Amino acid sequence: MVLSEIEYLINFLDAHNVPTINKSRHTYLTYHGLEERYTYVLKKGIIKNSIILQDGREFNLSYIAKPDVISLLRDEVSKFTEQPFNVRVESDKATFYQIDRVTFWNYVNANQELQNYVKSYYRKKLSENIFRLQRMMMNGKKGAVCAFIYSLIDLFGRKIREGMLIDFVVTNDDIAGFCGISARSSVNRMISELRNDGALMIKNRRFIITDISYLLDHIAN
Repeated sequence: MVLSEIEYLINFLDAHNVPTINKSRHTYLTYHGLEERYTYVLKKGIIKNSIILQDGREFNLSYIAKPDVISLLRDEVSKFTEQPFNVRVESDKATFYQIDRVTFWNYVNANQELQNYVKSYYRKKLSENIFRLQRMMMNGKKGAVCAFIYSLIDLFGRKIREGMLIDFVVTNDDIAGFCGISARSSVNRMISELRNDGALMIKNRRFIITDISYLLDHIAN
């Protein structure tokens, strides 16, 4: 069986006895701007990346819900480097591989498969960043909210009788943070509109998308 690049990385870390650490819900793994000597790889759990804006508001960047490197700054020799964002655990528990960052880059430079993973990682992150900018710039508030909820399908979506269940609790504050909306009341109003228009249900604090085409109709291409 041919392993995916992330499967290869996980197997590589296990084979080299890289230690793991556990973090509980709503604890932080790293903070934006603080120096860090380790590279972290999510093994299991859900995390959220965010930055703090100059006005003190938190701007959410992404959820990560499957194994992946948390941040991969191209600085192969410095023992410490400033972290680009906050990383907070959103699941009940998350497990991370913790490896000295210089050691990690030594492994990468000596292994072609890991080099391929790093190249793919940068391409993927660039594509995600471009998509986020497009979502912010091309849509109004409602379009941004619709685009964000639609993006949750790939991360947490599960088909049920009523529609597409987003099997993860996402708060209106979280949505505001992902969409650059300063007032939570604006998100509350738009979620109410989606519910009244028959595009969305809420059950056990989880979204059920009942009309995907409605969301797509409100997203600028």
